[in-house]
Amino acid sequence: MAVTDKDDLISILEENGIDQIPDILPLMPVRDVVIFSDTLFPLFVGREKSVNAVEEAVAKDGYLFLVTQKDPREEDPDADQLFRVGTIGRVLRMIKLPDGRVKTLVQGVVKGRIVRYTRKRTSFRVKVDVIEEHTVSAVSTEVEALMRNVCELSEKILSFRGEFTNEVGVILESIKDPGKLADLVASNLRLKIEESQELLEIIDPLERLLKVNELISHEFDLTSMQAKIQSNVKFEISKHQRDYFLREQKRAISKELGEDQDKTREVDKYRKKIKKAKMPKKAKKEALKQLHRMDQMHSDSGEMTIVRTYLDWLVEMPWSKSSPDRINIKKAQTVLDRDHYGLKKVKDRVLEYLSVRKLNPEIKGQILCFVGPPGVGKTSLGQAIARAMRRKFVRISLGGIRDEAEIRGHRRTYIGALPGRILQGLKQCGTNNPVFMMDEIDKIGSDFRGDPSSALLEALDPEQNFAFSDHYLNLPFDLSKVMFILTANMTDTIPSALLDRMELLSLSGYTEEEKRIIAEKHLLPRQIKANGLKPKIIKVKSGAISKIITEYTNEAGLRNLERELATLCRKNARKLAEGEKGPFTITNKNMTEYLGLPKYYPELDQEESQVGLVTGLACTQAGGEVLYVEVTLINGKGELILTGQIGDVMQESARAAMSYAKANLKILGIKENMFERRDIHIHVPAGAIPKDGPSAGIAMATALVSALTETPVNKDVAMTGEISLRGRVLPIGGLKEKAMGALRGGIKTIIIPEKNKRDLSEIPAKIKRKLKFVSVQNMDVVLQTAMIKSPKNEYK
Repeated sequence: MAVTDKDDLISILEENGIDQIPDILPLMPVRDVVIFSDTLFPLFVGREKSVNAVEEAVAKDGYLFLVTQKDPREEDPDADQLFRVGTIGRVLRMIKLPDGRVKTLVQGVVKGRIVRYTRKRTSFRVKVDVIEEHTVSAVSTEVEALMRNVCELSEKILSFRGEFTNEVGVILESIKDPGKLADLVASNLRLKIEESQELLEIIDPLERLLKVNELISHEFDLTSMQAKIQSNVKFEISKHQRDYFLREQKRAISKELGEDQDKTREVDKYRKKIKKAKMPKKAKKEALKQLHRMDQMHSDSGEMTIVRTYLDWLVEMPWSKSSPDRINIKKAQTVLDRDHYGLKKVKDRVLEYLSVRKLNPEIKGQILCFVGPPGVGKTSLGQAIARAMRRKFVRISLGGIRDEAEIRGHRRTYIGALPGRILQGLKQCGTNNPVFMMDEIDKIGSDFRGDPSSALLEALDPEQNFAFSDHYLNLPFDLSKVMFILTANMTDTIPSALLDRMELLSLSGYTEEEKRIIAEKHLLPRQIKANGLKPKIIKVKSGAISKIITEYTNEAGLRNLERELATLCRKNARKLAEGEKGPFTITNKNMTEYLGLPKYYPELDQEESQVGLVTGLACTQAGGEVLYVEVTLINGKGELILTGQIGDVMQESARAAMSYAKANLKILGIKENMFERRDIHIHVPAGAIPKDGPSAGIAMATALVSALTETPVNKDVAMTGEISLRGRVLPIGGLKEKAMGALRGGIKTIIIPEKNKRDLSEIPAKIKRKLKFVSVQNMDVVLQTAMIKSPKNEYK
């Protein structure tokens, strides 16, 4: 509130013991500070306009108007950059310094507001109205409590800063006016310019005191937290200093006792190991660097353990240790034939590799991938290859791996970091040219931790793996001498980039005769020994083994067969333990005493040829299997119903078969209104197993035509092939596996696409002698071969 009455102004000045203040005053802008009334403030004045304003005030009555500028960075502010409300001050002392600046001591007298500027060039001069503050006639209990709280918080803040003295406490307690207490505390708080200016412009003393209480409470919280942080830092520093002092004492004591020599001996031991390891130059340089770090560290340092572990890995890696290749092709063939029956193509490929290796020892390591159903001997074949080459054998399983660090290792910054599983395997075997088998490459995964299959690209690429980089060692390691062998049940889930780096060798499975020979030569003797029996005690007839194969197992591999043989041995081992005497002979007649009733009757799956029932063939992870397709007609409106958990591709095959039948009604002998009056239901058992693929197309078409013409389909005929809308039979894959599955299912004739005739060369002659293969180009031949003709319904 501006004072307009001259008598009121005189009374205010008399109350403050101040001479009459002129209306026109020189103005001095101040930076980074707001000056309150009743405060003393030293100022260093250096700007020319400000110096002129101070000299003008001193030359007259000492009064000048102090106003804070809005932007403290502005060197020459104009009138718009200054606040309108400021403090009328009086210069009590002025000293001119040699550098031209002026040092002054100013006392805040009373608040004022700029009315107008009378001069702006050499220095500012303004007309000022004095602001009258509201007076508090009586201090209430609430106001007294507020003043006491402000005083206590001020004392605590000053105590935290180390600035509190008894004199300061006396001054705070002596102030009885709320407005003066607010100004005094505000001038000593570390407030922003905007906050201080806001306080200055509050005329009501109680309102100003409330605002100060709010600000000082916030400042108290900040100061308390700052003091706590400083206390914690000091405690940590003192703890480190204490630990350092104790370590130095311990070192001195250890030196006196001669214990310091242990570390010297350890460093010398590592230096000898580094020399013995015959590392590449880059690896040796890094090892010596880490050894020097270790020598400079204290024995109890946490980093010491990390460096020691890293050095252990460096000196124990087989940088230059190799198994000498003593390759004898005839002996290698003997080893392979002794351990595995059949698998001629795979054995030939291994012998070819060994032959090339013998002629050119510098050839890079090959990457082979054995693909086949479980139990066909993929892993054991890798072990046999290692024995044939007289190399160490390493095996890791990649099934379920999702972390890239399993392949490349963890970086040493992590606690418990280790190299990847490839380098771990090389360290365990102790050579840099083992036969390294990676099982279940098709079951590798990926997530937010990385893609392990991408990390394998470098390891399995002969053009890159001579400098494989592991995150833990962070040094190139030569993997080009390693012979990598991978295994998979199927190639569909292997990334294409990884598949491109491998040579695929298919292990489709074994025929019944091959299984019998393997059981007699390998599986049965192994189980007899494993169960504590002797060969003379138990005898299993060849016919009994054949019965186990056909009626108790249904697989491409040998695992379930070995389990059944193990059951036979356990039963007889119990008889011996109970006191019975052998020998025990197992034949077809007493088989049920040991293994119970047969589990499979493949020849009885279709006891007779039926209408709308066709035997198809499928290729699964477990090998080839027979797949039945059923079609039935029900009254309806021509809708197509598909069941049996068949996938999108099989559903498309069903629709293609439907369109083929509709387009060839007369040729196939189907009544014209048949599709309008009947719904067609196609079902593929078993309903709980998901199924998909294009090779069931001709089976669905044959079953559909059979149901529509009421012509039965020969139960001894199976078929595989994709169908087109014009009835052409398109080629499929996995013919060898499907043929073996058909043989296990009691099938005698297989209908295959014409373009798959070339695949018959890969099927063993023993299988081809037991099966009749009919190659077809279109559905006409399929229907003529599969359907049983009769005078009543003859296919035309």
